[in-house]
Amino acid sequence: MSLHVIFVRHGETLWHAENRYAGSTDIALTERGHAQSRALADWAEQADLTAIFASPLTRSQETARESAVSTGLPVSVDERLRELDFGIAEGLTRAEMQQRFPDHLAAFKTDPVTNHFPKGEDPLAASDRYLEFLTDLQADHREGRVLVVGHSTAIRLALCRTLGLPLRQYRQTFPFLANCALNELVLSDGVPSLLTLNRPVTPGALK
Repeated sequence: MSLHVIFVRHGETLWHAENRYAGSTDIALTERGHAQSRALADWAEQADLTAIFASPLTRSQETARESAVSTGLPVSVDERLRELDFGIAEGLTRAEMQQRFPDHLAAFKTDPVTNHFPKGEDPLAASDRYLEFLTDLQADHREGRVLVVGHSTAIRLALCRTLGLPLRQYRQTFPFLANCALNELVLSDGVPSLLTLNRPVTPGALK
């Protein structure tokens, strides 16, 4: 039996244009983000999904809601899917970080796990809750196709932990997750494999 978990990063938010670290800050979608969510919903309508999960943050729930309407499935909100808290980096751009705390930024670039931003969440602890979510998901859904609408860092950490990849290299291994693109993890009798990464739901979606 195989369980297909389709991880999707939420649609574009108001902070994307300035490339600010949203983290645990609750930011709404832009009009483009809503359009991306509708495109995802069009895909979901034909995807034979068996369940939809979302993080408690607004941008994730707004994205998942469109797919819920198109499929008739409820959205199950799971606190464990929330994005990593970036502490002192929340709401800042890289340029602002470089100006305010260059040493912390340099250390973060070298090893974002050991040197995560002060007052932020430990990525190892965060990955533990993502892994716990996946373990419970497999127990409840041994097969089928499940849509999980989450966040960029959360998904990358979850993929690294599940696939046995070095957690400290999550930014190098998965440097970019496009908004509302498909990242499909297959769990076949508990054995993981990554089937797709950044697959667009519409032609040209990643451009």
